[in-house]
Amino acid sequence: MTMRRLLRVVALMAGALVLVAIALVAFSWAPDRTVAELAPRWAPPPSKFVAVAGMQVHVRDEGPRADSLPLVLMHGTSASLHTWNGWTDSLSKSHRVIRFDLPGFGLTGPMPGGDYTMAHYVVVVSSLLDSLHLGRVILAGNSFGGEVAVMVTRAQPDRVAKLILVDAAGYPMRSTSVPLGFRLARSPLFSKLMLVTLPRAIIESSVRNVYGNPSLVTPELVDRYYELTLRAGNRQAVADRFRQSPSDGIAGEVAQLKLPTLILWGSRDRLIPPENAERFHHDIAGSTLVIFDGLGHVPHEEDPARTVAVVRRFLGR
Repeated sequence: MTMRRLLRVVALMAGALVLVAIALVAFSWAPDRTVAELAPRWAPPPSKFVAVAGMQVHVRDEGPRADSLPLVLMHGTSASLHTWNGWTDSLSKSHRVIRFDLPGFGLTGPMPGGDYTMAHYVVVVSSLLDSLHLGRVILAGNSFGGEVAVMVTRAQPDRVAKLILVDAAGYPMRSTSVPLGFRLARSPLFSKLMLVTLPRAIIESSVRNVYGNPSLVTPELVDRYYELTLRAGNRQAVADRFRQSPSDGIAGEVAQLKLPTLILWGSRDRLIPPENAERFHHDIAGSTLVIFDGLGHVPHEEDPARTVAVVRRFLGR
């Protein structure tokens, strides 16, 4: 093959790749959505928005106001307060239950100034508790929310009466499988592309990845994760959060915890394997560990009834 013919073949192949890339972008084009567009479906009553640190934080506050020790629930990366629907339906009959979209996720949206360090998350969560006029609380957190819960407890130990960690981040983790969406968000190239495109299949794959039984993932569940990811600013926030606040840096803080702690874990968690549950249990003196056979990284969402039964016993002690 002559050099001229070779160059023509290379040019044709490059042109074909460009056309394929354009087609893929056009097919998966997904512009940002505003809170006004998303709120009718994802923030009906009792949702409210609370002004904190330059943001309107999406909050749900349910159950008896007379409860002297409210339960505060914090979700993980790319999730939302809706992940706690099952627990809230059960617990709010007898407990005041407060849940909210952490900054960078759900309808709360990005941090002003783009500060996603753990120290800033602690300040924002503490400020939200102040805005809601909460004194002592029980903190619960899943995944990244569990890491935040640990650090809020360390910063304000007198404020937190009990701690519930659900497949919590905080230690280095030897993942056997990472959701596709997380892998793309950590890539400098693909994270930029994902600011304007988002194939729904990526979200579906990611949600199925964190379930112990992927057949439980419904189209409605994928809709929720997909649409809330499109909230303006959230896609950039995920990439920034991964870069600024990696979920493996609080090992030295965990052993300092001195409060009743319940540790819940899914036996099929491939993102943060159960060996990390054992480490939390070892490092937090007097803690209780329950591992749920067959559940994945979000056991509270995958099987609310089975997991909340353990929480009820813990709260009643």
